[in-house]
Amino acid sequence: MERCFPDDFLWGAATSAYQIEGSPVRHGGGPSVWDTFCTLPGRTWRGQDGYHACEHYELMDEDVKLMKEIGLRSYRFSISWPRVLPEGRGMVNHQGLDFYSRLVDRLLEAGIEPLVTLFHWDYPHELFLSGGWMNPDSPLWFRDYTATAVQALGDRVKKWITLNEPQCFVNGHGNGYHAPGLTLDAVSMVRLIHHVLLSHGRAVQAVRDAGDAETEVGFAPVGITAIPQDGTTEAREAAWRYMETIHDFEPEKLAWNNSLWMDPVLTGSYPKQYFDHYGRYLPDSFEDDLGVISEPTDFLGLNIYHGQQVDLQGNAVGEDATSRIGEPITACNWPVTPEALYWGPKYFFQRYNKPIYITENGISCRDFPDSNGVINDVQRITYTEDYLAQLARGIREGIPVKGYYHWSLMDNFEWSEGYRERFGLIYVDFKTRRRIIKESGRWYRSVISQRGAQITGKL
Repeated sequence: MERCFPDDFLWGAATSAYQIEGSPVRHGGGPSVWDTFCTLPGRTWRGQDGYHACEHYELMDEDVKLMKEIGLRSYRFSISWPRVLPEGRGMVNHQGLDFYSRLVDRLLEAGIEPLVTLFHWDYPHELFLSGGWMNPDSPLWFRDYTATAVQALGDRVKKWITLNEPQCFVNGHGNGYHAPGLTLDAVSMVRLIHHVLLSHGRAVQAVRDAGDAETEVGFAPVGITAIPQDGTTEAREAAWRYMETIHDFEPEKLAWNNSLWMDPVLTGSYPKQYFDHYGRYLPDSFEDDLGVISEPTDFLGLNIYHGQQVDLQGNAVGEDATSRIGEPITACNWPVTPEALYWGPKYFFQRYNKPIYITENGISCRDFPDSNGVINDVQRITYTEDYLAQLARGIREGIPVKGYYHWSLMDNFEWSEGYRERFGLIYVDFKTRRRIIKESGRWYRSVISQRGAQITGKL
């Protein structure tokens, strides 16, 4: 296969603060909704929490050395809002802010470009007690936090993401599976979603105000992807309709779609289907707010792990048990569908015309060391090569994909699944916090050094 990844392609890996650092309360910060959610019985696997996680806060220097050994060109991490502002606003925890400043310095010394996410689900508990995302002042709280972060790091960090996977953390208010564990009614969800979107827009404004001419900003929703049944135009258009459609208006599933999140941000309007259903519940200011929500962004981040095949009528196929016998699945029971990394970027670029970063893609495996201390995670290598081959296919067709961030750099606290799911290129012994680069990490190093030239996965 001819090499198609450009020389300036950002080969990276990603993490989030609460999943690897350990709780901010251990070092002068305040609790997040995940700290409190994990205390609720039965909400996480075996009652596990992120209080210690990977202790990245203490072991950051070692972790950056491992990133350099793997050969990363970029590292995507998130800032813990309550680590920087223990109460979500007001007093700054300078110890926490200094941690991120040192991390950025270490990355740049290692030749690794930082890509910083401002919010990856760890909402300050103190603000939650004041209504959280339901409070109409929440966009202003997020704006002020963003300004604090960018003013401290923006002289060195040039790429920013406002929100990670709003579908997931908003669903934590609708189906209760994630923090804060609520099951709100539809009227409340509509208002909450509007505040989250407006928070994105206010954050973009703050990044622009505190950044410089080199600063770029975007956001990273889940790229919910449909795969056409065949290669015909009819099949592709059916898949496009599936990705545009809001399939469920019940509160517990309302957030799980593309258009509700991307249309307001990238086109300046709510989807007609959504507005016809719920527009009467939006605040009176929503039209003015849309001007803020759609503040110009520089790129679209997409988190894509798998896709759903659809038929010529735009309906999901393969949902019955018989048709799915023998299909490849990951350790967390997600389907393995490499074509998603072709069809997803293709659709989203055609619809929104923004440069794309694959901000998350990866696989959970049941990894453990052999008698020689080696983690031979061949399934992760196969998975990643097949997905990258499909990404390369799109790049050859002219889709402007600027980077790929493997999820995750290291095994971590996987939210409600606790420490059961291992997504990392680096193995973490959660009793000793010892790190071991897996064989997939060594394979990824060769991919990066050869700029993807050897990618020959399934097409």
